[in-house]
Amino acid sequence: METQETINYQRIADAIKYIRLNFKDQPNLDDVAEKVNMSPFHFQRMFTDWAGISPKKFLQYLTVEYAKGILKEKQATLFDAAFQTGLSGTGRLHDLFVNIEGMTPAEYKHGGRMLTINYSFAESPFGDILVASTAKGICYLAFADDKQAAFAELQAQFPNAAYHQVVDMIQQNALFIFKKDWAKLSTVKLHLKGTPFQLKVWEALLRIPMGGLHTYGSVAQNIHSPNASRAVGSAIGDNPVAFLIPCHRVIRSTGEFGDYHWGSTRKSAIIGWEAARVNAIAV
Repeated sequence: METQETINYQRIADAIKYIRLNFKDQPNLDDVAEKVNMSPFHFQRMFTDWAGISPKKFLQYLTVEYAKGILKEKQATLFDAAFQTGLSGTGRLHDLFVNIEGMTPAEYKHGGRMLTINYSFAESPFGDILVASTAKGICYLAFADDKQAAFAELQAQFPNAAYHQVVDMIQQNALFIFKKDWAKLSTVKLHLKGTPFQLKVWEALLRIPMGGLHTYGSVAQNIHSPNASRAVGSAIGDNPVAFLIPCHRVIRSTGEFGDYHWGSTRKSAIIGWEAARVNAIAV
């Protein structure tokens, strides 16, 4: 059974998809509300509760011009400098509190043999998610529009592991990432299966602060492999931990948001949602 939060996100996603396809026409509130079969009043209220800003303001964050503006502003340094968001103190960037531990060669080679993996389904602002953990940390997080298919993807990552559907403290701590108050968030540990190159790319993604956008080329340069943009793109596509490792913050050099393993509309929603959070805290 779909929860109200899931239903609301689906309406938001439908609205964002419409905006993405029609942003050049700058659709007004009535146009978007009509597309999701809601009154303008109720759509404005629901959208503002979800994003923290009005649909009109959110539209500005979702246009290609928003991405191009950031790229143009930062191209001189290729994003080597930190994105200045004004976040400090209680507004700590959660990225600084996420640590990666790679699996041992034996764990990697044998598909998780001897690993016990706890998993559960939870809600997020962007739809249902599947989160999984070992004793050492989060090993998998994915958006789960189809729960059965999401679990099958998890099993494909670790075909020889033992699975238990249970919520543990490691998962609960990680899920604070979706809350507005990150003061409750302690260090999130990730226990990942990946090649040394993949781990290096994923660690680079963790250094992109919320509100910042990098290109594949800038990520390659940041890991001192400036000619490896294609390999970087493959590693980003193989990211096993949605949102916590923010692969959604990597866009094309043209300024287009590009593809996303869990859907381009969801990527647009996350980028806009994060931009709204940065704007709200910096003001």
